[in-house]
Amino acid sequence: MQQHLETDPPSSSPSSVPGDELKPDAPPSSPDSPAPARKRRGFAVMDPKLVSEISRKGGKAAHSAGTAHEFTSDEARAAGRKGGLASHAKRRQAADSSAKPSEPSGER
Repeated sequence: MQQHLETDPPSSSPSSVPGDELKPDAPPSSPDSPAPARKRRGFAVMDPKLVSEISRKGGKAAHSAGTAHEFTSDEARAAGRKGGLASHAKRRQAADSSAKPSEPSGER
């Protein structure tokens, strides 16, 4: 049994279907109005237990493949020091420039 659907031929008038007309975009939001709420996606939507399970499997796979890295306490200490130096570089630079004496010492 074959079913035949009839379709209307396209009409020449642009507003043949109500609601199918072109409308201008809404004006951009002003800085005073709050931004629209963002929808949660990916891991943020998942059940925390499921996320934990996926993470656990990833960790096990990395260790079995030999691509995981475990920091020794010395490596961790060096990495922390490096991060601290980088994050406070501007502050340290400003302190160094203000600590310099305005006149050179008179050593002869």
